[in-house]
Amino acid sequence: MTTATQDFLGTGRRKSSVARVRVRAGDGKVAINDRSLEAFFPNLQQQNAVMAPLEQTGVRERVDVLVRVDGGGITGQADACKLGIARALKRFDSELEHALRDSGLLTRDGRMKERKKYGLRGARRGTQFSKR
Repeated sequence: MTTATQDFLGTGRRKSSVARVRVRAGDGKVAINDRSLEAFFPNLQQQNAVMAPLEQTGVRERVDVLVRVDGGGITGQADACKLGIARALKRFDSELEHALRDSGLLTRDGRMKERKKYGLRGARRGTQFSKR
């Protein structure tokens, strides 16, 4: 009889992106939507953002990370993954919370797109003034 490894869950959000993260004891595999980190995020800056919680706590080689992310753009998805991984790591090992909080990895970025207002061309831009 085999024992199932325990999964630790975390949810990350950024703009309109949502990442559902599972962290389990393993050997350092990272899969995002059933693809490798490099295949899903080709940009090095986004790869570093996703890996920041693992690097900051030093558990990169001890855990496997499975992420389901959808909505928004590529940068919002990377930041949603970062927050979800940090929250899942906090559940995985409560000793890591202090390091994650000091790095600002457990803080949700609340900035959202401002809605368009009536009579304007965007959120704040008005129509072009014509003298004649």
